[in-house]
Amino acid sequence: MKKMSFAKSLLAAGLAAACVWGLAGCAMESTSANGVKLTGGVAATVNGVEIAEDDVTIMIENQRAANSLDTEDAWGKYLAQSGSTPEKMRESFIDGFIGQELIRQFAEERGVTVDDAQVEEGFEKTRSNYADDEKWQEALKSKNLTEDTYRDNIRFSLLYQGVTDSFAVENPSDESMLTYGKMFSTSYNGAKKSSHILFEAGDEATAQQVLDEINAGTLDFAAAAQQYSKDSSAADGGNVGWDKLTTFVTEYQEALDGLEVNQVSGLVTTDYGIHIIKCTEVFTAPEELTDVNQLPAEFIERVRTYAADSEKSEALDAWLKEKRDASDVVINDMPEGLPYDVDMSKYETEGSSDAEASSDGSDAADAAGDGSGADAQGTDTADGAEAAAGEGEAAGGDAGAAAAGSADAAADAGEAGDAAADAAASSSASASSQPAES
Repeated sequence: MKKMSFAKSLLAAGLAAACVWGLAGCAMESTSANGVKLTGGVAATVNGVEIAEDDVTIMIENQRAANSLDTEDAWGKYLAQSGSTPEKMRESFIDGFIGQELIRQFAEERGVTVDDAQVEEGFEKTRSNYADDEKWQEALKSKNLTEDTYRDNIRFSLLYQGVTDSFAVENPSDESMLTYGKMFSTSYNGAKKSSHILFEAGDEATAQQVLDEINAGTLDFAAAAQQYSKDSSAADGGNVGWDKLTTFVTEYQEALDGLEVNQVSGLVTTDYGIHIIKCTEVFTAPEELTDVNQLPAEFIERVRTYAADSEKSEALDAWLKEKRDASDVVINDMPEGLPYDVDMSKYETEGSSDAEASSDGSDAADAAGDGSGADAQGTDTADGAEAAAGEGEAAGGDAGAAAAGSADAAADAGEAGDAAADAAASSSASASSQPAES
């Protein structure tokens, strides 16, 4: 878990400058920042614009600390087990910074500009979260930020979101849809769709009466939901959708697991009240999926979301590669004395067996794009789909993921979080029912 966690951090860190959203402090003119030894110098240039070595150092060191890899031994072992080195790790982060700078320099070609009014709106929205100016200034200082650098961060977040959105795909290709359809078909095999009737916790007598009438065949389940249910799903006959597309509270899910199609549960008590649950459909994956229309409509919408996000990411990746190839990009040699530069000779043997199965530092950003940290479904079903959706994001990086590293900032300035994760979370909201855990 630590390996994947750090890999995800790489993607967020790589594209976001050291000061973006307070994940790390901006490199000041000093020999240290937040306890990190600085060396000064220039790590790379993009069309003459410098990327400070200290920004790269601070980002790597902050990510090490966040993943409890702050000792030399823990860091060396991690690198060995990942098949990486300090040099490869540095290059991965620099690649992300380069992607960020390319977005800054070429966003206007995509028709994306950010004016001061947009920046100020995001700035004031964040500032309003603090009780007074003293607390606001303390928050900035704790991250080695100034109000001006914070505004710069907001501007970049908006630029990033705008550029990303400029590659939005409304209708993904049939090939992409089928690819994702096959993933979901396999992963969602056995998924159950259900409806429920929710009663107040103290209304067991009414719940039992309704259940008896349903079992006797004198009361239709959907009609009973419309008449009795206290849940917002009542108008739709109690429909709360597929269990693979949301997360139900344990008692609800366990009761649903024991039902076959059209079976009705007994009274099920949860923190939300008393439920009567009906399994309305069970999905059985076809032996071979040849058309996405073989999937339930709700699955198709999820497939469409992932396919569209994947194609958007691929387009962004191709655009950034094109801009990088056409730009004057120079990566300077790694200087001596960097705090994350460890002697790997004593770790190579113990980590060599794992390294072959692991990604090196240059591939860590690819692994980071799998989006598996945003499992809004509460299942492992979309792991493969999310991994595929994340492919192609590494070169462009996900600055929005960096924005999400600071809770208050992530809510501001265009909500530049990971698009695939947002889509997954919003689609699972279809089961806006009481039994679904928030």
